[in-house]
Amino acid sequence: MKVSFSNGVEDKYFSEVYLTYYSKLILFAKEYVVSYEDAENIVQDLFLFLWENKEILHTIHNPNAYFFTLTKNRCIDFLRKKITETKCNEKIQSIFESEFKLKLDSLEEFDIFGLSDENIENLITEAINSLPERCREIFLLSKFKGLKYKEISEQLNISVNTVEGQMSIALRKLRIQLKQFLPLYLFLII
Repeated sequence: MKVSFSNGVEDKYFSEVYLTYYSKLILFAKEYVVSYEDAENIVQDLFLFLWENKEILHTIHNPNAYFFTLTKNRCIDFLRKKITETKCNEKIQSIFESEFKLKLDSLEEFDIFGLSDENIENLITEAINSLPERCREIFLLSKFKGLKYKEISEQLNISVNTVEGQMSIALRKLRIQLKQFLPLYLFLII
């Protein structure tokens, strides 16, 4: 049974989806297509598709999986097209193709549908718990309590530079640990 919504409700829901996912999807796409402009174009095309088909938004059961999969598939198409249209000298062509094939393989292997909410929570918790104690404390204060670096430095009686350094370490370690699950990492840094 299809639920019918008035245009106002669909427009509002579309706006919520846009605000929630737009920047995250650009960061996700940029990891693979490298250029911010290309990533932005891919995501804008995706949202144009969603705008033209707003009625499907209410039928999506797992929005994270759906939007990241749409973006993933568009990135795969983009990378395949780039590989075939590159006309450089052989050495540059070879390097370029190798890099894009690596990213393409990574995208093709990524499957967010295989991750349940519980698995996602466990992966993130495990990654955060693996951080050194002070680093973890600073990361949690920043990302989960929403404190600014200055507030953290005052609360822990350390310098803002120390907070910045520890956050940098935390994000680097989390990026390495969650590299197979890039969207999970993106949710942590945004």
